[in-house]
Amino acid sequence: MSSAPGEAAGTTPEPRADSTLLSASAVMAAGTVVSRLSGFVRNALLAAAIGFELHADVFNIANTVPNMLYILLAGGLFNAVLVPQLVRAMKNDADGGEAYAQRIVTLAGLFLAVVTAVLVIAAPLLMRLFLADAFFTPELAEQRASVIAFARYCLPQVFFYGMFVLLGQILISRGRFAPMMWAPIANNILSIGALVAYLFLFGPAAGKELTGGFTPGQELLLGLGSTLGIVAQFLVLLPYLRAVGFRYRARYDFRGTGLGHTLRLGVWTVLFVVVNQVAYTVVVNLASSGTADAVAGAAGGGSGTGYSIYSSAFLVIMVPHAIITVSLATAMLPRLSASAADGDLGAVSQGVASTLRQALALIVPVAVLIPIVALDLASLIWGYGAATSTYPDTALALALFAPGLVLFTSHYLILRGFFSLERTRTVFWIQCVIAGTNIVLALALTRSLGTEGTAFGLVLAYGGAYLAGVLVSYLWLRHVLGGLETGALARFGLRLLVAVGVAGLAGWAVRQGLEQVLPADGKLAAVLVVTVVTIAGAAVYLGMSRVLHLGEVTAVLRLVTGRFRR
Repeated sequence: MSSAPGEAAGTTPEPRADSTLLSASAVMAAGTVVSRLSGFVRNALLAAAIGFELHADVFNIANTVPNMLYILLAGGLFNAVLVPQLVRAMKNDADGGEAYAQRIVTLAGLFLAVVTAVLVIAAPLLMRLFLADAFFTPELAEQRASVIAFARYCLPQVFFYGMFVLLGQILISRGRFAPMMWAPIANNILSIGALVAYLFLFGPAAGKELTGGFTPGQELLLGLGSTLGIVAQFLVLLPYLRAVGFRYRARYDFRGTGLGHTLRLGVWTVLFVVVNQVAYTVVVNLASSGTADAVAGAAGGGSGTGYSIYSSAFLVIMVPHAIITVSLATAMLPRLSASAADGDLGAVSQGVASTLRQALALIVPVAVLIPIVALDLASLIWGYGAATSTYPDTALALALFAPGLVLFTSHYLILRGFFSLERTRTVFWIQCVIAGTNIVLALALTRSLGTEGTAFGLVLAYGGAYLAGVLVSYLWLRHVLGGLETGALARFGLRLLVAVGVAGLAGWAVRQGLEQVLPADGKLAAVLVVTVVTIAGAAVYLGMSRVLHLGEVTAVLRLVTGRFRR
């Protein structure tokens, strides 16, 4: 049986193109590593200050609204749709896309400013979408008031998140990958300062505080500190824009300039956003019920797991995705867009397939390692202050998230192929499948697991949703491109599973041995377990990669060792 175009058994990546992709990805990954490490410090301080119970959910749910809109609106429309359009404008316009970028910035700034103002004014109505019914009982009136106050402090982040992403994509389209990945460090530094001040002034929550609301002073410090961090993150990009020669001038001549085509593409992305928002709203609402119902007595009292546990575990599980997958995808998208603009579907197929293999070669071993070290990792990150007694719940959530990491990574990269082809309508329909699956599974699992298992049910629903998503997106893109190197991917997958299986067994054996000689608790023991198990597992995996000729792993190793030599 003959292979379809782009799916020939002997297809291999172009070495020079892959080397360029990996080099650009490494620059972004380095910034992401530092950013995420500082983010861990911020997250640890936040957990130490307010814990993981209802008290924490009050702040984290309010603070997640601008984050949600950033990911769904700015991250979707600006990142996926505008990058290909900026590349085309630079390639086809006489001024190298300067006027087009100025119009985009003007239009986006006006839109985001209006949306942000409306959201701040409508904060009480908006938060009703995200809060369980228990928040609107007399027992939780104090907590409800704090949620609304935090929302008003945090919602201005929507404007600065959106402008940050847009300006970052202008830099990326001009070959400057690093600033967008390094800028969040400024955000984390300011947030860390605010949290240190919070702990100094108010101390960690304890006793009834762990399920109560906040004082006005606490709301001001936490809410304003969070927003000022996002403002700083945006401001960091401005000098780099001048360095690449971009000079902003407000332009309102939107007609007949190509923006209509961009906005028509954006229609389907906005619908994508709406579908995602519906699913995410259901998830947050269900998550809020875990802690709120337990405190309000709707579940007969007792403890519950909610949004803070779910989101904290998600933050950690997305670190390898951000370091590896996002860096690869961001560097890959301009190249895919250029190939798509030239009508070279074979190059698009090869680009998606090779990048998918590179990402999986690094993501899958991480996903196998996480459940082995989850409890020790959770102790190191969150086992302090107000979170001392509840951090084990985040360990279980981490372990359950691991399969979802692999599935989400695969789906994320496959979608870059659709975006490069401007198939935003297709992406919308795929997202409908994911959102529908997520909602159905979330409702079923949280109902069956009760308040104590709410967070864990939502984690499992996430993995199930992206299992459906990756199957649909892969088969659909393969059909569109006439092939996606399925044979090469299958052979690679078999070798990868053998390598990570042996490495996982080695890591588990090492952990069992360490448990016999190390004390049962303590931070030093946790550090040793995470370090030794990671090193042992990585060494076995690298050895198996050489034996099984996993070229994607050795390509990354050559890049890393080459940089160390230099």
